[in-house]
Amino acid sequence: MASWSEFAADEPRLADGIRHLMQQYGPGFGYLATVRADGGPRVHPVSPVITDDGLYCFVVDSPKRRDLERDGRYALHSFPPEDSDDEAYVAGQARPVTDQARVARLAEIGRAAPQVDWRLFEFTVDVAMLARRGDVGTVRPGEGTGRPAVQVWLDPRAADAASPVSGGAAVGVPDRRSAHGGRGAHRAAA
Repeated sequence: MASWSEFAADEPRLADGIRHLMQQYGPGFGYLATVRADGGPRVHPVSPVITDDGLYCFVVDSPKRRDLERDGRYALHSFPPEDSDDEAYVAGQARPVTDQARVARLAEIGRAAPQVDWRLFEFTVDVAMLARRGDVGTVRPGEGTGRPAVQVWLDPRAADAASPVSGGAAVGVPDRRSAHGGRGAHRAAA
C-alpha cells in the first residue's frame, strides 16, 4: 500500500491531475465509498485533505466512519467539474492517524472544527485513475465525446499482497508488475 507521497513521487503528473480535480472548488471535495457491515457499498460526500505528505479525510461519527474503522477499504471519486466530464479516482486502505502533532497540523490545514467528534484517516493508494474527456462545450448535442484519455497507476505491492500464489497476480487483479518504467504500473489510453 503506497502512501500518497509515494504515489506522487512515482507519477507526479497523474497525482497533480487527481489533486486538481479533488480540489477544483477550493477545499477538497469528492465522494467516498466504504463497505457496509453486510458487504454492500455506501457512498458519502467528503472533503479530502491532500498535502505533499498524504491523502487524508476527517470523518465525523457516522456510518461511514464505522465502516472505515471496521473495514478500511475505500474508494474516493472526484466531484464532476462544471466545464468537462473529467474524473479522478483513488482506492486503497484507510487507517486512523494517531500522531497528535500530525492531527493538529492537518486540522489547521483542513479547518476541522475542534468541537466536532471527528477522526482523521490517512488513505493509502492502491490504484489511481484520471480520465480526461475534454471540454463539454466542444461536443455538439447528439455527438459522442469519443474515448477518454485514461491514465491508471497500480501499486505493485497491492498485487503482491492480493496474490494467493507467490509470484502471480490474484484472479481478477491485473499483474501490476508488468509496467514500463516507474515503481507502479501505469497505463495510458487515448
